[in-house]
Amino acid sequence: MKDLIFKEESYRIIGACFEVYNEKGCGFLEAVYQECLEIEFEMQGILPLKQRYTADFVCYGKIIVELKAVSALTDEHRAQVLNYLNASGFKLGLLINFGHHPKLEYERLVR
Repeated sequence: MKDLIFKEESYRIIGACFEVYNEKGCGFLEAVYQECLEIEFEMQGILPLKQRYTADFVCYGKIIVELKAVSALTDEHRAQVLNYLNASGFKLGLLINFGHHPKLEYERLVR
């Protein structure tokens, strides 16, 4: 079995996403989740770099976090994260969907 890259860090990021989802649920715009997640990251000591015109967050200086609030993730969303990975040289991207009911949906994408 292949080892997960950045296992501990990515689990912490996904855990923070679950905290936000458990508090807010689904149905808000992506910007609401981004603001809440930024606060949750800070509370958990993750300290992301907030990006403009690219991925929503870069955590630990090596993991791209892209947020969505849609009913289902699509290949277009996955391609967006893979493009960010290729452009940045980073190896791991987390695609997080707050719009999927009844639970948070996430995918790990590796370059």
